[in-house]
Amino acid sequence: MLDPCGRPPYCWASPRPESHLPMPLLPEDRLFPIEPTARDLARDLLAGLRDVPILCPHGHTDPRWFAEDQPFPDPAHLFVIPDHYVFRMLCSQGVTLADLGVPRRDGGPVETDGRRIWQRFAAHYHLFRGTPSRLWLDHVFQEVFGLQDRLDASTADHYYNHISEALTRPEFRPRALYDRFNIETIATTEAATDDLRWHRMIRDSGWHGRVITAYRPDGVIDPEMEGFAGNVALMGEQTGEDTTTWHGYLAAHRARRAYFKEFGATSTDHGHPSARTENLPQDEAARLYDKALRGVCTPQEAETFRAQMLTEMARMSLDDGLVMQIHPGSRRNHSSRIMAMHGRDMGFDIPAPTDYVTALRPLLEAVGMRADLTVILFTLDETAYGRELAPLAGVYPCLKLGPAWWFFDSAEGMMRYRQTITETAGFYNTVGFNDDTRAYLSIPARHDVARRVDCAYLATLVQSGRLDADEAPELAHDLAYGLAKRAYRL
Repeated sequence: MLDPCGRPPYCWASPRPESHLPMPLLPEDRLFPIEPTARDLARDLLAGLRDVPILCPHGHTDPRWFAEDQPFPDPAHLFVIPDHYVFRMLCSQGVTLADLGVPRRDGGPVETDGRRIWQRFAAHYHLFRGTPSRLWLDHVFQEVFGLQDRLDASTADHYYNHISEALTRPEFRPRALYDRFNIETIATTEAATDDLRWHRMIRDSGWHGRVITAYRPDGVIDPEMEGFAGNVALMGEQTGEDTTTWHGYLAAHRARRAYFKEFGATSTDHGHPSARTENLPQDEAARLYDKALRGVCTPQEAETFRAQMLTEMARMSLDDGLVMQIHPGSRRNHSSRIMAMHGRDMGFDIPAPTDYVTALRPLLEAVGMRADLTVILFTLDETAYGRELAPLAGVYPCLKLGPAWWFFDSAEGMMRYRQTITETAGFYNTVGFNDDTRAYLSIPARHDVARRVDCAYLATLVQSGRLDADEAPELAHDLAYGLAKRAYRL
């Protein structure tokens, strides 16, 4: 069966173009070693992954897409307006978010003409040279839409017209793309108080795709988050628990976690400013909770409460089996002006140094030796990999290392990750790759980059005598699929 562009279904290793065809946007051997023998081995390893499905155990796609299965909007609303990787780069060069159509909190004027937004994006596309965003976008343009000419001001209208026409066809609707991308499971991420209506709609539709949720309780754990007390009260209403008390609050979390499991959840996700954990006596934790609920916590007390709740979440995971993910170290919404005008998650989240050895010790003292618990650690502080994270994951049974994340979701970041952590933690204390994206069409591109980098790394290990050649294909498969499937209990 051919895809909408007249090619076989999505594949990981594209054949070399015939001489009479236009050159592709992406070279066939991208990200592979320069040395010919290692390059050939990396190519062979990648070819062995051609039919391996995609697992997306953590991400931020909208479950409504899969529930309603409606056509995506115009190219600007698909590629520019929702993608902070895109608009933060243009913002750095003086293009305002309003000119890119990013909505304002006050409903004030922004550009609404999709074609004009696209033209601005295309005119600035050169800014993405050498970045992972360029690699992902070119991959989507070439592999999903069959485009060959490079995007710039002169090709902007061609791109816009071509993509707009394609999006009207049923082959480009969310469920059809799920099949075309060879996705086996995709996890979305919802707040603890979400009613999960879209997941219910997906389940009731009888569609074969596996779209599951993940429990993100930040809004009912962080006393400094806007609306904290109201969120907690809503959680109490949803569960019938008295969330004005510490024990009722914990019981409400347990009930919501169980509700999320009804819709396929296998994991929780925690986006805390730091990795700090605490293991306070329960009466002390109750007093701290009371202050948090009344809105009288000091910043230090708010941090202590978040730290205590990471340990409480770990204990709950021992009871209900949900895998725990900790995503610390982002100083979010750095620009107060952008926060006030456009809201949260607008590209102004900045990495900061993170302490793991001291910060995680209370949690690890409490539950760290439990092999039936899985806590997956992410970082935006690469300096912690060799010094802290790999040694911790290399000895504590509960710990696994998440892949290179966010600012380091790149070929260079992935290679540094493998080179830094493998000598101490090995491969099997990691969890493969997860794309962690809102940009649905970029998912195959991101997995393609990860698979190419891993195959390149394995090829160098074989060539330098550190890995037997017959072990490399099995390990490549594990890095692409097996580790994630086991770690996330899929």
